[in-house]
Amino acid sequence: MGGRVAGTRGDPVTESPAGRLPGRETPGAALLRLVEVMDTLRVNCPWDARQTHRSLAPYLLEECYEALEALEDGDESALRDELGDVLLQVVFHARVAAERTDGTGFDIDDVAAGIVEKLIRRHPHVFGDVQVSGPEDVKRNWDAIKAAERGARGGELPAALGSVPFGQPALSLAAQLQRRAERAGVPPALADLPAAPAADGQEPDGVSQIGAALFSLVAQARAAGLDPELELRAAARCYRDRVRHWAEEQDGELA
Repeated sequence: MGGRVAGTRGDPVTESPAGRLPGRETPGAALLRLVEVMDTLRVNCPWDARQTHRSLAPYLLEECYEALEALEDGDESALRDELGDVLLQVVFHARVAAERTDGTGFDIDDVAAGIVEKLIRRHPHVFGDVQVSGPEDVKRNWDAIKAAERGARGGELPAALGSVPFGQPALSLAAQLQRRAERAGVPPALADLPAAPAADGQEPDGVSQIGAALFSLVAQARAAGLDPELELRAAARCYRDRVRHWAEEQDGELA
């Protein structure tokens, strides 16, 4: 590629003629260019230079949702752009992490190397001599390997529920907890939360009747082979379109 950008020195990114990316015909060349640009921004842009993992967290969530919206809308051009925004967040977080000096730092190569190793390890039917008969075998192998990895690390809550991120939307969280529990052999009956309200309107373990019903609906959606988060998003889009149609019929706009 053109000149090497040393982010710690703030050297400028070298441009190729007409702004073309050097070696663009090589797969991954543009990713290297993105890393260079991020290095330069981190040093030379006051806003980029002050960001932390915590300050960037809302953008990571926002960009993922915008990519999902483009996917749901079937807008392929917008999806490409939104995936680029998601990729930027990955590169940005890796750049921030590379600056740490306490022994916990990592860079974009560590991130890429980690996922490469994981993909190879979890696809023994492709990179090893394991035989599979179809997608279901692949999924079973993946789950078994993943469970073994968690066991090796220790800290395994019953069925490895401890690795479920609680910062995700509630419907997705409930579905993931149920999936993990199911794979670990947890009795399905445990998902049936108490139905009789206490005197204060709450269940004995702090769950309202509505909360228990929602959790049960998640289980019903999963049993039907549906993703509850995507189903509710679809219903929300339907409602949005109905409201828009209603507003048009009223010959006005909502305030």
